Amino acid sequence: MRARDIRDLVGPSGFFEKRGDTGILLIHGLTGTPAEMRHFGRQLARKGLTVACPPLAGHCASVGALKASTWQDWYRSVEEAFDALSRECRQVYVAGLSMGALLCLVLTARQKERVAGITLLSPTFFYDGWNIPKWRQRLLLPLVIYSPLRHFISWEEPPPYGIKDERVRAMVAAVLENRDTRTADKVGHFKTPASVIRESKRLIRAAKLCLRSVRMPALVVHSLEDDIASIRNAHFVAGRIGSSQVETFYVNDSYHVLTLDKRKDDIANRVADFCSTPA
Repeated sequence: MRARDIRDLVGPSGFFEKRGDTGILLIHGLTGTPAEMRHFGRQLARKGLTVACPPLAGHCASVGALKASTWQDWYRSVEEAFDALSRECRQVYVAGLSMGALLCLVLTARQKERVAGITLLSPTFFYDGWNIPKWRQRLLLPLVIYSPLRHFISWEEPPPYGIKDERVRAMVAAVLENRDTRTADKVGHFKTPASVIRESKRLIRAAKLCLRSVRMPALVVHSLEDDIASIRNAHFVAGRIGSSQVETFYVNDSYHVLTLDKRKDDIANRVADFCSTPA
C-alpha cells in the first residue's frame, strides 16, 4: 500500500507547516483536537521547526466514531503521521499533551532511535488534580467503566476546563454552552463517554510498561497548578523513564491545557530550545 503524505494525514482538522529539516510531531489530548495545539505549533514553526499535528482516529468526528475507536487506533494515527513526517525531515521530535504524551511514550518505545527526543506536556497517568473529585475516581468511575453502564454514561468536564487564562476559558465556555456537536473538529467533545475513558485506562497501562524502554532525550513539562493531573504525574515519569537525559520544566500560572494557557509561549520557546540541543 502506498505511504500517505503528511499533508493528507493532517487533513482539514490538523495542520502542517514546512520549515527546516528538523520536524516535530504534535499529539493532541483525549477528546481534543489539533486546534488546541495550533498556536503552540505556530510558535515552534517560527523557530524554524517543521510542525505537523494530525487528528487522532475517532476524534474531530461524531461521538459514535469516538466511541468506536480504541487506543490502538489513536496510536496508529500517531505512528502513520510520524512515518510521513520522517520522510519530510532529517530528524523528528515528538510532543504530546495529556493523553497525547502517553501516546508519545508508546511511539518512542517502539520506534526507539528513530525518535530524536520527546516532550511530555501534562502527562496524565493519574487523574488527581485539584478539580477532580476523589470519590468519582475511586468509587464511581470503576463501577461504570468496567460494567455495561459505560455504553450509556458520559462525563462532562466542569470549569475551568484545564485553562487558567480567563479570556481563553470564556471562549471555550461559550462553545460548550452552544452544545453544537458540529464543532467537534474545532474544540472536541464537551462530554467524554465512559467507554472512551476505559480505553484511556488501557493506554495508561501500556504507557507504564513502555517507560523503561524510552531511551531518547526527554523534556517533561507540567503545571504546579494542574487541575486535572497533579505534579505527581511529572515526578512519576521523571523517576521511571529509561532515558539518561531528562529535563523538567515546571510552570505556574497555568492549568492542564498548557498549549492554550498563560505560559504557552514560554513553553514553546523551551521546547524549541530542547529540539535544537544536540543529544
